[in-house]
Amino acid sequence: MGDATTSITSRIEWCWRQNTQARTPLEHAGWDAEEEGLRDALLNSNHTYRFQQGPPDVFARYVMGLLYGREVLRTALQHHQVVTPTHTGTIGSHEGSYGTDDASTRCMLGRTRREEQ
Repeated sequence: MGDATTSITSRIEWCWRQNTQARTPLEHAGWDAEEEGLRDALLNSNHTYRFQQGPPDVFARYVMGLLYGREVLRTALQHHQVVTPTHTGTIGSHEGSYGTDDASTRCMLGRTRREEQ
């Protein structure tokens, strides 16, 4: 998850840099909104209500930041769950190396075969 946090933090910093170069109040508001959406994704918050009544472009930028941040975190979590084996067996044993042992695998296969019949 560290890479996901770093990615989102980098995007927040990029929004901040872009905001310093914004020329109009609407541009400033858009960069601020996107940055807040990214922060909310990191903090598992949702401040959509703050932007719903404002300019549609600013609301869209908040939603874009929020959804981008959530997707980065979701993807990192899925990747972490697929890549990281859980070690429940004894050292040197292949049993349980991916969170399943032979008995639970046989049980799952048995259920699958029974369901196919």
